[in-house]
This record gives sequence, structure tokens and C-alpha cells, in this order.
Amino acid sequence: MSNIKLEFKYTGLDNKEIIKYTEKVGKIHQELHENKNKKGEFLGWMDLPTDCDKKEIDKIKKSAKKIAKDSEILLVIGIGGSYLGARAVIESLTHTFYNYLPKEQRKTPQILYAGNNISGQYLNDLVELIGDRDLSISVISKSGTTTEPAIAFRFFREFMENKYGIKEARKRIYVTTDKRKGALKTLADKEGYTTFVIPDNVGGRYSVLTPVGLLPIATAGIDIDKILDGAKFAQEKYSDDNLKYNDCYKYAVTRNILYKDEKNIELLVTYEPKMHYMIEWWKQLFGESEGKEGKGIYPSGAEFTTDLHSLGQYIQEGRKNLFETVINIEKQESNIKINLDEDDLDGINYISGKTMEYVNKRAMQGTIDAHVEGDVPNIVINIEKLDEETIGHLIYFFELSCAISGKILEINPFDQPGVEKYKTNMFKLLGKPGYEE
Repeated sequence: MSNIKLEFKYTGLDNKEIIKYTEKVGKIHQELHENKNKKGEFLGWMDLPTDCDKKEIDKIKKSAKKIAKDSEILLVIGIGGSYLGARAVIESLTHTFYNYLPKEQRKTPQILYAGNNISGQYLNDLVELIGDRDLSISVISKSGTTTEPAIAFRFFREFMENKYGIKEARKRIYVTTDKRKGALKTLADKEGYTTFVIPDNVGGRYSVLTPVGLLPIATAGIDIDKILDGAKFAQEKYSDDNLKYNDCYKYAVTRNILYKDEKNIELLVTYEPKMHYMIEWWKQLFGESEGKEGKGIYPSGAEFTTDLHSLGQYIQEGRKNLFETVINIEKQESNIKINLDEDDLDGINYISGKTMEYVNKRAMQGTIDAHVEGDVPNIVINIEKLDEETIGHLIYFFELSCAISGKILEINPFDQPGVEKYKTNMFKLLGKPGYEE
């Protein structure tokens, strides 16, 4: 099983400062575990790796095979937690240019996304990209009335019915929604769509290990059993309530100590482009969980070395309110050696014979050292390699650390009341009934 190890030596903090939170973290641990089965607490994600519905998992696998047989494209319709987790996993674990590969090289359906914006241009371009290729849809929404995915699904439902006819279209639409209620559940029952359940006690940003994320992930040809195995390993590893032995809890505590020291922006940093959407998922997880009551660390991200040529100057010499959490992938799946060039016009013969991974690692260490010297603390998360078990482990690690961190901050990390404000204003401007005043 691939493991994850954290380094805190670049934070400038003494371990004694972290251990001071032992009693507080112990109480939070006990509170979470005592309440995890209570209705309305949204703690169902805590036991998902060990208590997932085996029948639902089998149904996901069968549906993924059917989608792969029926279609060259799976269109995932959802916003926020309804698509970010799946996209993060798929793009981390597949070919960098997965969606650009020819069908015969890809072997599994191309995964495309809709319902995460309100752009007519985007939908028209998407239709042009799909062309006459066969298509299936996975639409994800607990209520079915969230504006962005509702618009996209209405559009593509009509598209599918025109393309295939109503009867065949029904066989190509997969719905993940509430078990009992909601507009999407009502429509799915009426039309006879294949349905999957979003558990009542799991919020959207914690839902990647439910059918919300697992159906698209399985369709992309990724072993979801191994994803869950990695998460199960993490669930067991971080079950110790003693802060001294729990790196997940240490991460939560460390970021809160840095926050109290006016380090109120955290950059999640990767040196691997395939991790781009892991950053996007992480940003939603921590942003929606902690940004309340005038509190919270602002979650941002950077991809190095690319962003060192844009954001690097600010990080090094700008305002000193930043800290970084660096994901270090210790072993790359593939590599390239840099060859000698007799002319050496580019001046890089001094690294000939070295691999790109070697150079990348030296760039990472040099950047950490420079940023720490510039008063930008760094937390390093070392992961052995990018595989299913490690990604499952990392997902659970971040979910649990986010819950602990939010509780240390003394806010509710499982609601998002501020999200409703823009919706209320938008509905009023659009003239939605009931929002006139």
C-alpha cells in the first residue's frame, strides 16, 4: 500500500507548539466519532471506505462497462463537489492528454464536463466537439434544481432525445441524486433512468467516494476498489486520537497555528501537471468548509515550475501572509533523460545525463529553501507514487484534516450558507417566482 509522509521541518514551528493542541484535537476527534451516525451532521464520509454499499459498487461497475460499450463519450453534468472530485482523480491517474488521444489508444470513453458554468458558447462548442459520436450522460445533483447543471441537463436531455429518440436516450442517462426526494429524483423515476444515491449524510465536497465520483472514475477505466482500499488504509491510519501519532491532525493544527500568525493564504503546490484538478477539488473542500464568520484560510494553488515564472516573484517577495503545502510525488511513472548536445547553445549540457525527474526534484528543493528563507513556511506531503491507492489515501487525508481544521477554527465545516447569497440575488434579477422582493 502506497504511503503518505508529512514533513513539518520547513514551517518554522517547534513540535511543542503543535503538541499543545493535543487535548483540543482529542475532544474534536471524540465529537466527530460520537456524531458520525447522527442525522444532519453530514459525517457519513468518515466511514465510506469501510461501509460503502457493495451492491451500489457492483452497479457502478456494470454501468461503467455499459457506458464504455455504448459510447465514446461520457458527459458528466454537475458543479462543485458533483464533478471536481471525479475530475481530480481521473486527470491524476490517466494519460496527461487522455481526452485528446484517439479512440483506439484511449480504450475507455472520453470524459467531458458540463453544468459547471452558465456559458452558451461552452455548450455550443461542446456539441461541436461531440459531433456524431455516441454519448452517455451522468447527471449529478441532490436536488435537481441547482441552476448550472439544471440548464445543462435540460439542454442535453433534449439533445439526446433528438439524437437517439426518447426510448434509447433513457438508456444512456445515468442519474445520481437523493434517495427519496427532489426534482431530479422525480424525473428519473418518471423516465426510468438508471439511478444512484447520494447519501443523506454526505455533503457534495465530501462525496467523491460515493457514486458521485465513482461512476465517472470507473468509466475512465480506473479501479475504484483500489481507490477505496487507499481510503480505507487512511481511515485506519488516522484513527488514532493522539495528535503525536497522527500526521493528518498535525497538518490541521499546523495550518491553524500559521493562520494565527497572520499566514491566512495557503497555496497547495504540485510539480506534476496531472494534479491540476486535485488542487481545484482541494480549493472547494477547504474554501467552502472554512470560509465563514469572517474566518478561514484562503485556499489557493500553484503549479510549479510553471507558476514560478508568474507568481514566483510575489511568493518570494510579496506580502508575508502566505504558506505552502507541497505535494511531492517521489516516483514518476515515466521519465526522460536529457542528452548531450555538442554545440550547447542553450547552456544546459551541465545537466546532460540527468533525468527530468531529477531536475524537477532539485527545482522543488531549491524553491522550498528560497521560499522558507523569504518567510513563506512550507508543509511537504510526500507520496510514493501516483496510483489508485495513494489518491484514495490523499482524498481521505484532506477530508479528515479539513473537518479537524474547521473544528479547531470553531466553525461548522459541513455547511455553506454563504453560497446561497449569490443565488438569491441572481434569482431576483432573473424574476424567479418567490424572489421578487
